[in-house]
Amino acid sequence: MTVASSPVRRDELRAFLRSRRTRLSPADVGLPDNGGRRRTPGLRREEVAALAGVGVSWYTWLEQGRDINPSPEVLDALAHALRLDPAERRTLFALARTELPLADDVAGTDPERLDSDVSQLIALVHSMHPNPAYLLGPMTRILAWNRAASVVLGSPDHLAPNRRYLLWWLMVDPREGGMTAQRQGTARNTLARFRAEYARHAGEQEYEEFLAQIREHSGQFREWWGEHEVIEAQRGTKVMEHPQLGTLRLHHAQTVPTGQPELRMAVYGPADEATRAALANL
Repeated sequence: MTVASSPVRRDELRAFLRSRRTRLSPADVGLPDNGGRRRTPGLRREEVAALAGVGVSWYTWLEQGRDINPSPEVLDALAHALRLDPAERRTLFALARTELPLADDVAGTDPERLDSDVSQLIALVHSMHPNPAYLLGPMTRILAWNRAASVVLGSPDHLAPNRRYLLWWLMVDPREGGMTAQRQGTARNTLARFRAEYARHAGEQEYEEFLAQIREHSGQFREWWGEHEVIEAQRGTKVMEHPQLGTLRLHHAQTVPTGQPELRMAVYGPADEATRAALANL
């Protein structure tokens, strides 16, 4: 589905393309460097255009944020030229041309059924105790946060209803402990996931107001936002030093529930027996 562009979306596209271009060196893409010093970091526009097989003027217009509509084939060529990963490629498509379509099994779904599905997911999160789990809505809104998550990760209960967003909590109102190294990593990943989501909603009033509020209150957010980092999937093993439970090793994954493309469910499970025993005593 092709959607109308907007100045905000075009500005996001301009900044995103430039940030991806300037992080690459000629050697990264197999071009000779010739040993000369460049006035600006990264690839030149004409180099990106040549790698993608498009005209220099056309690429320059795209990076300047002009209102043009590149084809999927051209976007794929640019993604390849700029060495974009899957999350970055989807962000490029969202900013440049089209919203990602909903899955076939979601289109036309009764809103009451969707509300019922969310209620079931919230109940599922709470049933996962003693394993930490939580459910996020659009813009990282906290929809559910089970008791184990409150003990292990901290509790969002101090947040006002209109501030009950994971990104706001991490970047603006961390409360006890402040911005530790561990929290900083979580905040950076959360922002990168939000950035990928924002590409599908750039220019929408609700998203722009949320973005403006966090920008106003967090200098760290403003710095990271300018880096245009995006990720979608996140999984791995996290090691935490908990003041009461000791060293915890937790497998974690954040997934998109079937039929709910705007939601994210995060689940943590014990990665060793000591952690399993600690969680069992919650």
